[in-house]
Amino acid sequence: MSATDLVEPTFRRTVVYIIEHNESGSFGVVLNRLSDTAVGAVLPQWVPVSAEPKALFVGGPVRRDSALCLGTLRIGTSADGIPGVRRVDGRVVMIDLDTDPQVVGPVVEGVRIFAGYAGWSAGQLEGELRNRDWMVLSALPQDLLAPARLDLWARVLRRQPLPLALLATHPIEVERN
Repeated sequence: MSATDLVEPTFRRTVVYIIEHNESGSFGVVLNRLSDTAVGAVLPQWVPVSAEPKALFVGGPVRRDSALCLGTLRIGTSADGIPGVRRVDGRVVMIDLDTDPQVVGPVVEGVRIFAGYAGWSAGQLEGELRNRDWMVLSALPQDLLAPARLDLWARVLRRQPLPLALLATHPIEVERN
């Protein structure tokens, strides 16, 4: 998630879920940037399994013309054997949007569809971490489907040990404080 000093508008106060990180680079999606586009306007078949609000989220600045889907498995279920569903971590899965939503629906609490993603070339994210642009914190499955009006950035910080939890009170607009 973005550090308090990262004020670049695309990533200010964002929670980025890292899907993959390896020697070739990293990619993930911004969990807390709601778009004005309804899921039904572009992928109507996914509306029944989409979490509220049933809108696309802006996953990041890269390839905003493409969509990526993440879901949270129901407790006690498995996606093993479901084509087009790949486990990312714990109960979080990535879902191919060509998969039949009716097959996925019974095993997920909900899905989020992201327009675009956040990507870093080899070593780029590590450099940004050295610059303290980002804080690396563990995600919970419910972060993925958090209500859009919730300040997810502050919520994730509040559950951290002190003194890190105090950053949750950092003003949204420092210049107005």
